[in-house]
Amino acid sequence: MAGPLDGVRILDLTTVGYGPYACQILGDYGAEIIKVESHEGDITRGISPFRNQGMGHFFLMANRNKRSIVLDLKSDQGREALLKLAKDADAIISSIRPAAMERLGLGYEDCRAVNPSIVYVALVGFGQSGPYAKRPAYDDVIQGVSGMAAMQGGREGPPKFVNASVCDKICSQVAAHATLAALFSRERSGEGQLVEVPMFESMVGFNLIEHHSGQAFEPPLGPAGYERSLVEYRKPYATADGYVCALPYNTKHWQAFFKFMQQDDMIEDPRVVDPKTRSEKIGELYEMVDDLVKDWKTVDILAALKEADIPHGEATPLSELENDPHMQDVGFFQTFDHPSEGKIKLTAPPMKFSETPLDIRQLPALLGEHSMEILREAGYSDAQIAELITAGVSVDGRAENLTPAKAAAS
Repeated sequence: MAGPLDGVRILDLTTVGYGPYACQILGDYGAEIIKVESHEGDITRGISPFRNQGMGHFFLMANRNKRSIVLDLKSDQGREALLKLAKDADAIISSIRPAAMERLGLGYEDCRAVNPSIVYVALVGFGQSGPYAKRPAYDDVIQGVSGMAAMQGGREGPPKFVNASVCDKICSQVAAHATLAALFSRERSGEGQLVEVPMFESMVGFNLIEHHSGQAFEPPLGPAGYERSLVEYRKPYATADGYVCALPYNTKHWQAFFKFMQQDDMIEDPRVVDPKTRSEKIGELYEMVDDLVKDWKTVDILAALKEADIPHGEATPLSELENDPHMQDVGFFQTFDHPSEGKIKLTAPPMKFSETPLDIRQLPALLGEHSMEILREAGYSDAQIAELITAGVSVDGRAENLTPAKAAAS
């Protein structure tokens, strides 16, 4: 059975994290994703470690369920080829700056001229109607300007980056559902549209869900920042032999925690039984948790938390995730034989659909691996395709063209 987006064709003109992950999500849902790359390819192809240059780990993890075509969009022939692909596409998702796309003759109006119902999704750093419109945007920059870095420092500490490309990945999910909404609208109205998805605004809205805090009111009832998230002792707690995440949350949880810790004087303490006081003094409670669990063995404190029905979990190192029994039972890590990379391990789509199941149908593609077949589908003859390749407009990157010597050197 095909995925829920079977029959939807999307042109992926994105690189790095913001965009490729969005298109991978849509590809997991069953859409046909055509990744349009330059001769250099997505920059993540070159991020080590890798077995063969051009197939870096970052690229592998964000570009499954896609086909790859190389097109030089700065050439007239490359532009013409892209517009031919756009004619039969349902959506274009681009992280190329809108002004650059306009200069290439590949802006929204250019694409709408060949396909009036196209959904054209522009991924930008900052909303294009504001003064920051032309600023470059990378994950670290957006972490800083959106308040994300400041949040990591708590109330008084210095700003710190989250140790992940968190803005790229969150905004990719925003872009994926914005694309779905526009496609759904087109199903009802028959009309395509231009969709703008800015990282800055998306992340500020994301961060302020809980962190707008007292500033959600006029006049403000207090400073911005959700107290529970910002206190010093909100962290994985050190045990005698590891770390645990223990989260007493409501009154019942806190009373159960202090009961098995034999802290009877805390069971009716206002910081435990009164939600308002608890929210104001949560840092003091978390400091108590930190002190009380430090002499427990991890296995014992996890068992006690489970028995008391308190939310909990072990703080698992990244390298041990694939050994987690739950992950193993749900088959989340899957191993494949890649035509150039040998055995690779990918994560499965996490969502479950009863009637339109998701699957990994296409392994991460070599650069230009599908140029030939995609150009044929667009109506090019073999002679025309050969001309494009000779002229440097495209590349034939099929796996069979990679000799062992080329694979080792590339």
